[in-house]
Amino acid sequence: MPLDTDKNRPIATTAHWGTYYAEVENGKLTGLRDYEKDPSPSIIGQGILEALDDKVRVRRPMVRKGFLENGKSSNRKLRGKEPFVAVSWEKALDLAAGEIDRVRNDFGNKSIFGGSYGWASSGRFHHAQSQVHRFLNTIGGYVAHKNSYSHAAAEVILPHIVAEMKPIIFDQATQWPDIASECELIVAFGGLPHKNAQVNLGGVGRHTLHEEMNNCYESGIEFVNISPLKSDIAEHFEPEWIGIRPNTDAALMLAIAYVLLNESLYDESFIKKYTVGLDKFIPYVNGIEDGCPKNPLWASKITGVPAETIIELAYRMAECRTMIMTAWSLQRGDHGEQPIWLTVVLAALLGQIGLPGGGFGIGYGCENGVGNAVKYHRWPALSQGVNKVSEFIPVARVADMLLLPNEVFDYDGKKLKYPDIKLVYWAGGNPFHHHQDLSRLIEAFTKPECIIVNEIWWTSTARHADIVFPITTALERNDLMITKWEQTASPMHRAIDPIGESKNDYDVFTELSTRLGCWEEFTEGRDEEGWLSHLWDQARQQAGRAGFELPDFEAFWAMGPVELLKPDKPSILLSEFREAPEKNPLSTPSGKIEIFSEVIDKFGYDDCKGCPVWMEPIEWLGSESAKEFPLHLISNQPSTRLHSQLDSGGISKGSKIKDREPMVMHPDDAEKRGIQTGDVVRVYNKRGSCLAGVNISTNILPGVIQLATGAWFDPLHGDDGSLLCRHGNPNVLTRDEGTSKLAQGPTAHSTLVEVEKYASTPPAVEAHEAPTISDSI
Repeated sequence: MPLDTDKNRPIATTAHWGTYYAEVENGKLTGLRDYEKDPSPSIIGQGILEALDDKVRVRRPMVRKGFLENGKSSNRKLRGKEPFVAVSWEKALDLAAGEIDRVRNDFGNKSIFGGSYGWASSGRFHHAQSQVHRFLNTIGGYVAHKNSYSHAAAEVILPHIVAEMKPIIFDQATQWPDIASECELIVAFGGLPHKNAQVNLGGVGRHTLHEEMNNCYESGIEFVNISPLKSDIAEHFEPEWIGIRPNTDAALMLAIAYVLLNESLYDESFIKKYTVGLDKFIPYVNGIEDGCPKNPLWASKITGVPAETIIELAYRMAECRTMIMTAWSLQRGDHGEQPIWLTVVLAALLGQIGLPGGGFGIGYGCENGVGNAVKYHRWPALSQGVNKVSEFIPVARVADMLLLPNEVFDYDGKKLKYPDIKLVYWAGGNPFHHHQDLSRLIEAFTKPECIIVNEIWWTSTARHADIVFPITTALERNDLMITKWEQTASPMHRAIDPIGESKNDYDVFTELSTRLGCWEEFTEGRDEEGWLSHLWDQARQQAGRAGFELPDFEAFWAMGPVELLKPDKPSILLSEFREAPEKNPLSTPSGKIEIFSEVIDKFGYDDCKGCPVWMEPIEWLGSESAKEFPLHLISNQPSTRLHSQLDSGGISKGSKIKDREPMVMHPDDAEKRGIQTGDVVRVYNKRGSCLAGVNISTNILPGVIQLATGAWFDPLHGDDGSLLCRHGNPNVLTRDEGTSKLAQGPTAHSTLVEVEKYASTPPAVEAHEAPTISDSI
């Protein structure tokens, strides 16, 4: 059937931040109408109205001037600085295919890095990460990454101690209705911020967090927000705010465990039946090993939380049905594995794992997904094929890989070696948003001989490329929104023609695969319509095996958003394990929850031991470096965009202060520095600096500042080698070091800074201006 959309009826589409009906007049997008069944639509989506066709849209294939003239011999230090030249599609494709072929023949596919992040599209077919990885696999493979910037430490530690994160801890999480029915107390380490739940990796039909939390609130459930930010749980729910110094949650958790153990408040029968290793954990908690009991007084000095508050919280948790919810943010710091491990330990001590409304969860509120009331069903996705290259890196070690080829590193019990990368192909992602220490990343991006980027807008990643292909948005192509955490499925109708000369990722890779002799393997003879129909046929077959029916493709395509995965039974995390641990053992070596892990202990790591412990972060408010840099930076998720997406749109730009990213500061800290709301300030440490606009608020602890990620990187290089981001990207300040040898996850939240009022006239922000483009060839 033809996929042309009837413009006389609502044009259904879906994004990571919501489901909409596109309004189009004379081929132009004029509005987005929210899905009528969405109880709490996000503001993010409206940002596309301005960004869709703005001046930073990549409209034609582009090649960096020096690369066009000199190829691999060009001055790579001019990436991000010199002009681009607009070229024909044929010229750009021939250049890219030639470089890919040269590198794979001269150095092998292990010298190609396939960079991508899964947030470029919520559609299952035009999913940039799947497309680029499928293409690279058809030409012989590529160096991949493992884990995610969002939750790398959790991904690695959880299988050792309880269960795989994605298929178990996430997909089988206790659903909100089952929490509301039985829970009495929700203890949220890192809070439950609504701004984070505006988005979901596979798309959003209904934004549910406020609705579900309100059901809990009306059921009488009490909320405790343990965070440096009071705003991490909305005031509507009357939460108790326990303000805690950043990066010290593990110390607080250990003190709660101390109270539970020494006041006989823990469930001894659960521990005996379902766990191993408590006997090796108790000596550490009680200070037998080091002479330092991990009691509330000890924790109070580290966390800033009064000892009385810790004791009271421990008793409350033990005396009622308690759900412990830990945000992903806690594990994006030094030793980020520890608070995740201790979350599981505390839940085990309470003995409520597997019961309705009790136990633990990792990631509630971090996306519009974990805990959603939905029928569990795994939808099909575009096959990425088989990667013949075995080398990989932990996701946050990309700069290390480029800067330190052949260097040995530790990861999850293995000794690995960084590959020597000659070519980077990046599609669907912006590492100059999500990576740490951008000065270091700039240097790293000078190392490959060729960088190719598929991109919609002139992000910093595109500006640091040699070849840039202009890519369509979801509004310029047809796709399917089918995702496991949503009841809603929806066709994604093409609403407008592609902007400029932009093409779909699939079309780009089809052209490249033709030039590289693998067209048949990559396309399987299908065009866009053929793939969408094929994926839906697979979905219907899988649904049939699961005992429910889906409409045929033509009917689905015509019906718009529809609720297909309504829950048919309760979902309680690890309930089957609780009911029959011998019949349903965990995948850990013991088959039980591991408070002490023999496997991790045998790794012999000095920064992640056999049981969870408190280890001081390199940078925190109790460290020596706090004397020079006395403010702890929280670089959390923004409320006006998805990561850095749509930063050039009206919603994100409307939140800026004098064109800079807004920064929240406590009035005590502001007064010491002569700073007022609306001032432009310089935030700095030894790694770099950025400008920001100030909001003063008591909703943040003294000694802490908050500056969201996602402001497009706008570097100004000093003659002395210094780096200033004019726009307010906090990753010029963050540390590019792993959480530990175990997970090697990002540690952005272990960052100290100082702030001063910017005395001079602030330089103009140029992040939302296109780079210089020379005459076409």
